Amino acid sequence: MKQDFYLPDIGEGIVECELVEWLIEEGDRVAEDQAICDVMTDKALVQIPAMHSGTVTHLYVAKGEMARVHAPLFEMEVAGSVNAESAPDTTETAARSEATLEPERVPESLPEPNPESVSVSGDRESQALPGEGRVLASPAVRRLAREQDLDLKRVTGSGDKGRIYKEDIEAYLAEQTQPQAASPRRVEPTRRDEHASSHSEALTGIAAAMARQMTASLAIPQFTFCDELELGELLRVKQRLVPVFAEQDIKLTLLPFFIKALSLALNEFPLLNSRLNEEATEVSYLPDHHIGVAVDTDAGLLVPVLRDCQRRSLLEIAVELERLTTAARAGRLAPAELQGATITLSNIGALGGVVSSPIVSPPQVAIAALGRLQPLPRFNEAGEVVTRNLMMVCWSADHRLIDGATMARFNRRWYQYLQQPERMLAQLS
Repeated sequence: MKQDFYLPDIGEGIVECELVEWLIEEGDRVAEDQAICDVMTDKALVQIPAMHSGTVTHLYVAKGEMARVHAPLFEMEVAGSVNAESAPDTTETAARSEATLEPERVPESLPEPNPESVSVSGDRESQALPGEGRVLASPAVRRLAREQDLDLKRVTGSGDKGRIYKEDIEAYLAEQTQPQAASPRRVEPTRRDEHASSHSEALTGIAAAMARQMTASLAIPQFTFCDELELGELLRVKQRLVPVFAEQDIKLTLLPFFIKALSLALNEFPLLNSRLNEEATEVSYLPDHHIGVAVDTDAGLLVPVLRDCQRRSLLEIAVELERLTTAARAGRLAPAELQGATITLSNIGALGGVVSSPIVSPPQVAIAALGRLQPLPRFNEAGEVVTRNLMMVCWSADHRLIDGATMARFNRRWYQYLQQPERMLAQLS
């Protein structure tokens, strides 16, 4: 018996999402809980599993289109609902025969199809040539391929089931550059200029979410406050703790210290962990410190949330931070792990930046951007030039609720915990 299967409710009020990749084809036999497709919500890549075993007979949504929650996603012949041996084989053969007659879907990045990349068989197990079969890659990787005029089917993916990552494209391009470096045929400016044209793309997924969020953010008045942090003692404490954390297979960075110190400072300045209602007539103080940490990924900037930081130890924060960062870069964060931050840290210094003016993400009332840690010359109390380990931090805050003096005092308390890490020990219960 054939049944339609619907896109389930992913949560957080999501009503539609982009279908990034089908992991199966029409005619494929699938097992219960096998991954069927990848869909992209505003900020997370989610895999949809099969609810039953059977044979997929029809895909309702094309790759790149928007799938709606509670609308048909695919149709399948449920295992056990037809006579076991002959009927499934007939259905599968017919579906695969139709697949071979359909034109190959060429990625949007190509100006024209490559005849070497056209599939000659619908049988998945016969797809052995590098240019055959479907391509598994994130939207960011596909965008990079478009920018390089590269057919993704020529690239060998290093991920699960041949998924292509940015590093695979870079390695492929590096290989291609070496033998062609001396060839003058590589440069054809006249030909490309003759055919150059502008094009438009719809904003989807993370890019669309950022456009909406930043538009809402700039509707509120906000200001930026910057200060220079001296972190020499914190670096020495971190160095002593590195082997302790290594025993738990955790690579210790400075970020867990910043998160824990921030939570301790919020205990004394609860206004920074509050919400202002839409009419700006009432403020709600939040009891828990859910700290968002911006992570740079191939799909764009994601902000996973470390929950209940006021109850977590430094070790627990480091473990959770590593888990969330790994999941974010693999595109496997659950939607709930990207929701509910009460305040945010953005580490622009990890990309080499020194100063940044972050933008408050409502309904939060504050966000900090951490700059690059640098050894710089400064004068000591005796007037001598010495080397200091300095980092610039820039706070932005909702000026309807927070004024400059409050932000300066809050930052000073946060800095005291970082400048003198033993102060954190005194506050731990």
